Amino acid sequence: MISDTIKYIGVDDLDIDLFESQYVVPEGMSYNSYLIDDEKIAVMDTADRRKAEEWKANLKAALGNRQPNYLVAHHMEPDHSALIAWMLETYPELQLVCSAQAAKMLSNFFDGFNFEGRVMTVKEGDILSLGKHELKFIGAPMVHWPEVLMSYDSTDKVLFSADGFGKFGALVNETDDWACEARRYYFNICGKYGIQVQNVLKKAATIDIQTICPLHGPVLKGEALAEAVKLYDTWSKYEPESEGILIAYASIHGGTAVAAERLAEILSKKGAKKVVVSDLSRSDMAEVIEDAFRYPTVVVAASSYDGGVFPVMHDFLYHLQIKGYQKRRFGIVENGSWAPAAGKVMRSMIEGLKDCEIVEPMVTIRSRMKSADEAQLEQLADSLLS
Repeated sequence: MISDTIKYIGVDDLDIDLFESQYVVPEGMSYNSYLIDDEKIAVMDTADRRKAEEWKANLKAALGNRQPNYLVAHHMEPDHSALIAWMLETYPELQLVCSAQAAKMLSNFFDGFNFEGRVMTVKEGDILSLGKHELKFIGAPMVHWPEVLMSYDSTDKVLFSADGFGKFGALVNETDDWACEARRYYFNICGKYGIQVQNVLKKAATIDIQTICPLHGPVLKGEALAEAVKLYDTWSKYEPESEGILIAYASIHGGTAVAAERLAEILSKKGAKKVVVSDLSRSDMAEVIEDAFRYPTVVVAASSYDGGVFPVMHDFLYHLQIKGYQKRRFGIVENGSWAPAAGKVMRSMIEGLKDCEIVEPMVTIRSRMKSADEAQLEQLADSLLS
């Protein structure tokens, strides 16, 4: 129960291995859905088709023999909207409430279904009265799809935040550490859209929000809510959250790995508060992206490969590019046995990022670390810490 009249009817998915076919979710996922029980009954989103039968059972248990009046679709991604057609077929008087852009997407997902007369489009500022409860709609375009709406229940002071404030993990596995998986979720899914998130935060600051009900992860109240809003403000401004240095390396035969680990030792001895070292060939890419956003400084160390850079490093920097990465400092370490090329490629990709500084010198290793290379790493460490 969210309140006396708002019920949770979502489901956990403990069988899923990859969310969106790319993010490892060892603790599963939740597909959140809510029911507002008033003179008119509103169902807030559905669930992923993977858990259709469980969700239907939860809905029917909450409804009893009653009929819902509205289905509010805040977001059209299939993990939340898969059961829209089933709802409209099952409840002939039901009205689907969504944004105009969401209405245009319906035929993409439900080919051949007749939505005529069944869709009520709403926009920023519109109000849907349920009786005691009134839902005021808030535009949230590109957080993280263009059709997204949030809604605010002024009676219980609840914000239904769509994918905003979501996190990886099933609710049955929920811990007190909301930020860990919420951070990985935010930067990999919403990270590109910092400006749009800031716009929503400004709107949210004008209303009294006591509870946030996201489409993934736990309901947020009290101190947890305040901390989540604070972190979202930091994250969406592309500001570092913590002091530290990430060293992300791509090594073929181990030589680059040794250089990366040695640089980490030098940085720690010189007073770096935290140094995180990640092997891009073996680490979860989403977690490395998370750390890149978390800390103000990143060192990229990679072997040359086919006249360019080892592919996992290219993939890492490509991910940063498409997520709008910015406002950071970079160090570069390259390795090459006969014609080092990794540094040139990495430098070019970093220069394509917004407001990112490359710290000199770029260090070049020839196959394996040698005593003469220590001086280069010492110099780079001093520059990174200055």
